[in-house]
Amino acid sequence: MLPARNYLKKLILLLLIVSAFNAKSQVLRKRTTLLMGGRFDITIVAKNKALAEENIDLVISEIARIESLISDWKADSQVSEVNQNAGLRPVKVDAEVFELTERAINLSKITNGAFDISFAAMDKIWKFDGSMIEMPSPESIKKSVARVGYANILLDKEKSTIFLKLKGMKIGFGALGEGYAADRCREMMLAKGIKAGIVNASGDMSVWGKQPNGKNWTVGITNPLKEDTVLAVVALKKGAVVTSGSYRKFVEFDGKRYSHIINPSTGYPATGLISVTIFGPSTEMANGLSTSTMVLGKDAGKQLLEKYPDYSYIMITDKGEFIISNDPMLSKIEVPHKVQVDK
Repeated sequence: MLPARNYLKKLILLLLIVSAFNAKSQVLRKRTTLLMGGRFDITIVAKNKALAEENIDLVISEIARIESLISDWKADSQVSEVNQNAGLRPVKVDAEVFELTERAINLSKITNGAFDISFAAMDKIWKFDGSMIEMPSPESIKKSVARVGYANILLDKEKSTIFLKLKGMKIGFGALGEGYAADRCREMMLAKGIKAGIVNASGDMSVWGKQPNGKNWTVGITNPLKEDTVLAVVALKKGAVVTSGSYRKFVEFDGKRYSHIINPSTGYPATGLISVTIFGPSTEMANGLSTSTMVLGKDAGKQLLEKYPDYSYIMITDKGEFIISNDPMLSKIEVPHKVQVDK
């Protein structure tokens, strides 16, 4: 029995050495680029530097490919063609663009228009650069959203066409498109055998695997009440974290804060919440939920989020109240005023 035990010990030791060697042989490479109107930070963990750099190139190419399809500011994109033909004719698009539009319209429906893919047609009457000295008139606010309304988008699945019924209508994906790109790149890398990395789309993060030292990735959540401090550090293995907030871009009139996030149904800025952070499996969906919750406010936002148990959240009101979902990952967060919410 003793020789067998000694052999087993040696085998276990050998496995541990191999595991340690494999962990140490992983390298981390990071690159920053500007795409889709924002900053992307791409981190890849691979067996060597060349492989990591090669796959960062692939991620950048994939994001650029998606941008060429869905960016409403690129005149030759499929989405721009849809917008240019608003009120005129349906436009045939790739299945990928059609399905993304379909999901965005579904999100518009489940949020009762708090998110609306046709927000791109909204007149930019609100300024958040310090130049506004008074509220826009109710008439101008109403007029600003006259061409907004997802119900006027007609989809033909069989023909893969999108038709905007009203002239001047536009669709745009904005940060939702960035979230889709981040998710798509994560799944592409996993399919290629790249077991760890981060695609950070202007702060909306899609994460998978672990760091070369074997530890989970950690994400710092900014405290919107004091921006130079971190509210919490959360460990993630696979998933997304997205934050929407008004703590940097807002205006105040008569002591009331108005967010740069506009309610596409009414034309008025979101009020009541200054920050919403969503954790969950999809960056695309987390982005849609965070933006919608900012628009809906604390109570209606909670009702929406509780329909999606795979997603956890931290909401902070403009009065400094914290609403945190009942999730073990978030249970250690310590804040001055916390309301624990059961999912």
